[in-house]
Amino acid sequence: MNPFRWSFRAQFLAGFLGCAALIGYAIYTQLHQGLEPCPLCIFQRLAYAALALVFLAGGLHAPRGTGGRKFYGVLVALASLVGIGIAGRHVWLQLQPAGTAPSCGPPLSFLQETLGPLEVVRKVLTGTGDCGTVDWTLLGISMPGWSLIGFVLLAGWGLLAAFQRRKGRSRF
Repeated sequence: MNPFRWSFRAQFLAGFLGCAALIGYAIYTQLHQGLEPCPLCIFQRLAYAALALVFLAGGLHAPRGTGGRKFYGVLVALASLVGIGIAGRHVWLQLQPAGTAPSCGPPLSFLQETLGPLEVVRKVLTGTGDCGTVDWTLLGISMPGWSLIGFVLLAGWGLLAAFQRRKGRSRF
């Protein structure tokens, strides 16, 4: 069962499951391992949630025409690019020498209570808090690094599913 030969529906539903698994693991590390997410982590989760919704909508809709599939591919690309931008910024903050990187500032809940929505986004993305701290790694890559890799892979997966030529019907 070659996943590259699955139907558009199966490929998009697999993308949805991938996003759900990543969000689930992030919540698990927060609740069971005590890793508190910084504002950029929260925005990455939101980007994964948006990407998951696009994958789910595309998988449930499963358009037969190439135009519909390409539309969902463009939506996957847009959601992924937002996530890549946020995760890339987070990785950049973590790569700065100690004491030189801007911090993320106060907790996101405080920002939401005191600032407007656009000001919250601007404040978080300019980096003012503890986003430069690396508290978790796997194979020497931090969680935002893995998040960046995940966004790139899911973008490629969604674009491949949306733009590949289909020959006949697949059972999956």
